[in-house]
Amino acid sequence: MRDKKIIKLVLENGMVFSGFSFGYDKPVAGEVVFNTAMTGYPESLTDPSYFGQILVATYPLVGNYGVPGEDADGDIRKYYESDKIAVKGFIISDYSAEYSHWNAKYSLGDWLKMQKIPGIYGIDTRALTQVLRESGTMLGKIVFDDRDVEWYDPNKDNLVAAVSPKKKQVYGNGKHRILLIDCGVKNNIIRCFLDRDTTVIRVPYDYDIQKEEYDGLFISNGPGDPEVCLPTIKSLEKALADEKPVFGICLGSQLMALASGAGTYKLKYGHRSHNQPVRRVGEDRCYITSQNHGFAVDDNSLNDEWEPLFINVNDGTCEGIRHKSKPFFSTQFHPEASGGPTDTEFLFDDFINLIEKS
Repeated sequence: MRDKKIIKLVLENGMVFSGFSFGYDKPVAGEVVFNTAMTGYPESLTDPSYFGQILVATYPLVGNYGVPGEDADGDIRKYYESDKIAVKGFIISDYSAEYSHWNAKYSLGDWLKMQKIPGIYGIDTRALTQVLRESGTMLGKIVFDDRDVEWYDPNKDNLVAAVSPKKKQVYGNGKHRILLIDCGVKNNIIRCFLDRDTTVIRVPYDYDIQKEEYDGLFISNGPGDPEVCLPTIKSLEKALADEKPVFGICLGSQLMALASGAGTYKLKYGHRSHNQPVRRVGEDRCYITSQNHGFAVDDNSLNDEWEPLFINVNDGTCEGIRHKSKPFFSTQFHPEASGGPTDTEFLFDDFINLIEKS
């Protein structure tokens, strides 16, 4: 039976949206962002790139296929992108308390309560999204009648430090050694590497990578402003002076750009969906991608040794960069895309091919 407790989303511009609680009864504050994907809410909610944010789902029906259990492949959760829900709160239009799916173990509401994450349903999320598109991403808070909370701006904190692991961990026993700098990595990135006969050495964002022997360096996705990740940028400056292949995804792309001397900037409301079209520079073909980022690379700031690799067809923003002579490249989108689409998963093969040629 639905919980009819009324709670509110308050935006920093003074707008208030009222709805009903279906998660944990706790006031929270963060940055309000929206996701236009039609499926994949367990994957989105556990994506560390959403850390510190209140997520709005524009698709009107959420919860109908429930939430899977904590099954694992070795040390990695099978159906989630991390070990816990990353968002501060979840806002939807219509909640389906009755669910049906072959691997569902919990209702979405029960899962949120288990992990102490508040959720609101009964809000016109498309109207809310229109506000965010016109005004830009803004701060917000979920409050109860008798409980409020202070405003919180996650962009002022080093969010990567909060989601990055504290120690090294090794996965697999393949012939190629991938050193993965974890700034908030999605589990499916690790799965994609393990499927390609690799050993993945997962290290914290501030790890001294010169202590490790590796065949290729990978920099993961993660939350927040890339400019605060100074230890990672310094490590990448040294790595980019070498010849070993380097591959970055999402935040990893921004960090590679900063290490090369280029700049980044905050997008008005970010790119967060499963169906963003991108075009590879020099080709007419368009790829459909999954994305989740609030910052982008300023391709006009790239020096003569670097060039854009992909361009967003919708707004012309840079969706990846590459070095003109060395085996370094990145994508702003997610080729691993758990929840889909998988149009660009071949980029992992491209990275392995670069390793084999080097």
